[in-house]
Amino acid sequence: MRSPAPDRRRVGRRLAALLAGLAAAAATSAAGFDLTQLTTQLARVKSGEATFTEKRRVEMLDRTLESSGRLVFRAPDTFIRETLKPRREKLEVTGNVLTMSLGERSRTLQLDSAPEAAVIVEAVRGTLTGNRESLERLFDASVSGSAERWSLELVPRDLRLRGQVASVRVSGRDSTVREVQVLLADGDRSTMTIEPLPGAAP
Repeated sequence: MRSPAPDRRRVGRRLAALLAGLAAAAATSAAGFDLTQLTTQLARVKSGEATFTEKRRVEMLDRTLESSGRLVFRAPDTFIRETLKPRREKLEVTGNVLTMSLGERSRTLQLDSAPEAAVIVEAVRGTLTGNRESLERLFDASVSGSAERWSLELVPRDLRLRGQVASVRVSGRDSTVREVQVLLADGDRSTMTIEPLPGAAP
């Protein structure tokens, strides 16, 4: 009489292979949301306006400073931050040109001539516009969460810049950025909460 053991072994191997395949598929699904998918999702929004509230902790002063205002972005490379309180200030970036205004005074310079400012500007602008190339060029980027609720951590690749800006963490929902946290190497940190205006970015 023929032993059924070889058949059982074959069935067992097939079952093990099937389970391994299902486990691999589940792992791939869980880890599937990445920078490419996130930036593709964000790049669908070509312009947007929002209000912001920022709290900045300054360790040297042992104080938390608050400011508020509005944000505007337009693809591919325009970003405006206009602070309305406690005093009016405006920062506008188009391409590599940075214009800073305080009251009636303004100053224009090349963004790459101020690398410590550029790294924060590019973290926010690159995320808002879904510019994966810019983000990957300047940062070690890691994405967590899902398309519906995500978080993007950006650590400057340049060691000199990392000595000033430790990391920038951007979080959002769907195609909308909702919060930007900046941690400086000296311990100062800021959290900017963003509220899209009705009819702006979805």
